[in-house]
Amino acid sequence: MNSISQGLVLLQAAAGSSSGQMVSTLVTFGLVFVVFYFLIIRPQNKKQKEMKKMIEAVKKGDRIVTIGGIHGTVHAVKEGTVVVKVDDDCRIEFSKSAVATVSASKVEEKAAEEPAPAAEKPQKTEKTAEKSEEEKK
Repeated sequence: MNSISQGLVLLQAAAGSSSGQMVSTLVTFGLVFVVFYFLIIRPQNKKQKEMKKMIEAVKKGDRIVTIGGIHGTVHAVKEGTVVVKVDDDCRIEFSKSAVATVSASKVEEKAAEEPAPAAEKPQKTEKTAEKSEEEKK
């Protein structure tokens, strides 16, 4: 009889300590989930949104690369597909989801390469003229 009562006392003690362990385990799992959310899930969602915006902004003349590695120029944009001009007489139709990267069109690239017209030089004010004279001395 004594051993049964000792066993019951041990079971009660084990049950009391396991509830404390369960709470700490749940808190630990919660913290791990929060860390995973900020390190993995959230950046991935941002990347997906940027990719969706990029694909929606594809227009005729843009240079693209597909997920299969095909480089070409967008010839036409349809609702769910893009017609890519790969060569002079070769056009391939791809799903919009097959677009991996989009670069600016050739016209936009040329405009970016040309230097901007030189801005007028600012006229020297009296203070800057005095400073330059002092530096010369």
